[in-house]
Amino acid sequence: MEKTPPPPLSDVPTRPDGVRVSAPKCVRCGKAVEARYRPFCSQRCADMDLGAWATGAYRVATDEGPSDGSDGEGQK
Repeated sequence: MEKTPPPPLSDVPTRPDGVRVSAPKCVRCGKAVEARYRPFCSQRCADMDLGAWATGAYRVATDEGPSDGSDGEGQK
């Protein structure tokens, strides 16, 4: 089976006016992203972000009150 050649550049759709596409930036430090560590630039930034999650630095806002420590399991 033969592969079809790519379309000529004139047939490739272009971006609408006013739309800018830039290289992705590390969500931790803002440097250029490395594909291997995406969305981070390095293993260091990935590890720092993981550490922030592990220590509770990132939290999801909620309207729930404090828990009484019971998760409801084992109760009948």
